[in-house]
Amino acid sequence: MRTPFTGTVVLVAASLLGAAGCAGTSSSDDAGAADAAPRTVKPVTGCAAGWTDPSDLAPDRKPARCDKGAPAAQPLAKKRKITVATGTLSAEYVAPLQVAVARGEFAKEGLDVSLKVLPTPDALPLLAKGDVDAQWAAPEAAVMNGINGGFAIKWVAGNFSPDPASKSGLWVRLKDGESADHVDMAGRKLGTMIGKGSVIAYPMDTSLKKHGGGLDKISFQQLGSADVLTALQNGGVDSAWLLDPIWRKVDNDKKYAFLGGQPAGEPLGGVLFGPNLLNKDPDAGVAFLRAYIRTVNTYFAGDYKSDPAFLTELARLMKTDEATLRSTPSMRMDWEIRKGTTDRLQKAYADSGVSTGDPVPEEKAVDRAMYGEAVGHKP
Repeated sequence: MRTPFTGTVVLVAASLLGAAGCAGTSSSDDAGAADAAPRTVKPVTGCAAGWTDPSDLAPDRKPARCDKGAPAAQPLAKKRKITVATGTLSAEYVAPLQVAVARGEFAKEGLDVSLKVLPTPDALPLLAKGDVDAQWAAPEAAVMNGINGGFAIKWVAGNFSPDPASKSGLWVRLKDGESADHVDMAGRKLGTMIGKGSVIAYPMDTSLKKHGGGLDKISFQQLGSADVLTALQNGGVDSAWLLDPIWRKVDNDKKYAFLGGQPAGEPLGGVLFGPNLLNKDPDAGVAFLRAYIRTVNTYFAGDYKSDPAFLTELARLMKTDEATLRSTPSMRMDWEIRKGTTDRLQKAYADSGVSTGDPVPEEKAVDRAMYGEAVGHKP
């Protein structure tokens, strides 16, 4: 029986697109301790469809869903205070956290959650040392390199995959005689605010290779988020990774072509837990995931932007205008993690030269047991 961890829990939510620094030390023994004592998993009412086969990589796969309001809250015996630090509060994939706070879903679990902005590079070393307990981010190159170096960190839940109608991703300015089906990307300059070590390297590499490129055959120019589109339009770069809703500005212009984005049905980020929530206080970790999953099922299960009142609430929480939020399709919020995602990510990191050491096996980087427990799925 584990002794409950009664200290303050701190959750760090970093931008999916940010780069995490890697510092500090942690015992790799902690990473496997969560597997040492099996936890009791009970059926959860309303979550009969709360789990899908991780090996199902079909792009039209329906994400797991429980009934609205499920899984029901199971308040902890003692309230935990959780501080959520995030690299941004304006990104849509962070919205479930904001709604869970605003609608009291965390409070139902006995979690006192507050949101605080924290620069992304500070998150990973704090997570690894146990000074913070979780990170809302992605298994980026720095994370995988840290796990390889002994950091007790695991990816424990996903966040979203794009709607098929979204064209957030790799765009190119066409040369004479080129079309979206016939573009030679080798030797081109790509403008992006995403470093080579970001999870977006994986879908970017896939799109480039379809057009004679690859991360090793193009040059990168890192730009501020406000400068990427401008550089593409004025010829400063040949191609760019454009996010929602920026791609709307070139979507109907025949001078540009969309080459591909994040794989449909495959989340590339979400929640990373460190040693505190993996081992010292797994009850709080499961409670946090239970509230997050319930928030998705209750408020983000389908086309959540079709509800005018909810769209207004999201715009207020994200501090953005409703028209901007409405201009792109709803994300497919998805707490599950697909099989092999970390393998595919690490292949892209190797191609771009930012990985160190041998590839990290999935079982060392991913733990589906805690969200499985939250929905009542027995391994």
